[in-house]
Amino acid sequence: MLRAAGVGVGDEVVVPAFGNVEVAEAVVVTGALPVFADIDPVTYCLDAGAVEAVVTPRTAAIVAVHRFGRSADIARFHEIGQRHGLLVLEQGESEAPYDEIAQRRQRASYLDAKLKGVRTPDGGDGHTYQQYVVRVPGNGRPDRDAFARAVRARGVECRVPVKTPVHRLPEFRRWVSLPETELAADETLALPVDASLTKRDMQRIVSACNALGGLLQPAF
Repeated sequence: MLRAAGVGVGDEVVVPAFGNVEVAEAVVVTGALPVFADIDPVTYCLDAGAVEAVVTPRTAAIVAVHRFGRSADIARFHEIGQRHGLLVLEQGESEAPYDEIAQRRQRASYLDAKLKGVRTPDGGDGHTYQQYVVRVPGNGRPDRDAFARAVRARGVECRVPVKTPVHRLPEFRRWVSLPETELAADETLALPVDASLTKRDMQRIVSACNALGGLLQPAF
């Protein structure tokens, strides 16, 4: 898509570093340079202000990735694109049937009301909860990883959505300041909200998480 739009050698393309290494790889395939911008800490999508801050005369495009069921601020990106003459592309997530989304929202609402000690996601802007991503506060990754191990030990599946931001991978290593991206990579944990989960399953998730109080000593 980038190449078809005329993006190529010498161009820069603004992309997120929070997940989706494939986006940066697609930029490299065209011969262009991926430029990483920070994310909004609520939506986990590219932050419009951060994007505009990295635009240069060589910037040709912005790739906005929708994340965890929240939508990127596409209207703002189109405004930026119009001001600077940039192509704006979106990478979406697979859409689920309405009934499945409704059931996810129901389970997310239950977790929002019952979980303690973790920061629950902001459900605004039509969140479809493709993933229910909480923040485990504390001293960063050691706390989150210890929390995840303890929750799994209580029979609850959970996953770290982004283990290493793209700008920290060896092939894309960039010494740029992306504080919200790095904090999110250290603190986020995805809990299950699948439509197949029963009420008992949901109670087990809450019990496992709340038993830990949300904060653990760093796992050195």
